[in-house]
Amino acid sequence: MPGLSPPSDSRAAWGELPLLIDTSAFSRAQHPKVREDWRHALHTDRLRISPIARLEILLSARSGQIFDELEQEFSMLRAAPLTATVARAAQSAMRTLAHRSAGAHRIPVVDYLIAAAAQETGAAVIHYDRDYDTLAEVMAFESVWLAPAGSLP
Repeated sequence: MPGLSPPSDSRAAWGELPLLIDTSAFSRAQHPKVREDWRHALHTDRLRISPIARLEILLSARSGQIFDELEQEFSMLRAAPLTATVARAAQSAMRTLAHRSAGAHRIPVVDYLIAAAAQETGAAVIHYDRDYDTLAEVMAFESVWLAPAGSLP
């Protein structure tokens, strides 16, 4: 259509599914290479947050004011579930990886829970963390890189 600009490479690479936010993506969301795509995803109601990611990000707040600003920002996002079913799916994936090879399951618990919440809701996980590619091999969710690996600090 006239007047509409085509999506950027990263926006197209993010697909069409709802995007469950990982801390690795959130911490880089204002990088100039992805800022506009992040804003687009936010304004089109594609971004979701799990309570576990929310807590992890809030823990990084360096002051009460920053904590409050983050809480306000998160209030605009839909929540993803953190239920007993999600916890069981995370544990099942951990078991599968533990049986795959020694140490393969040593991925942060937060990552397991975010991946399991994405699986539960039919969402993708937006991240900047190779662990989600590993988890996507044993779980039913889409692993979506915020930007190509190694392209952001």
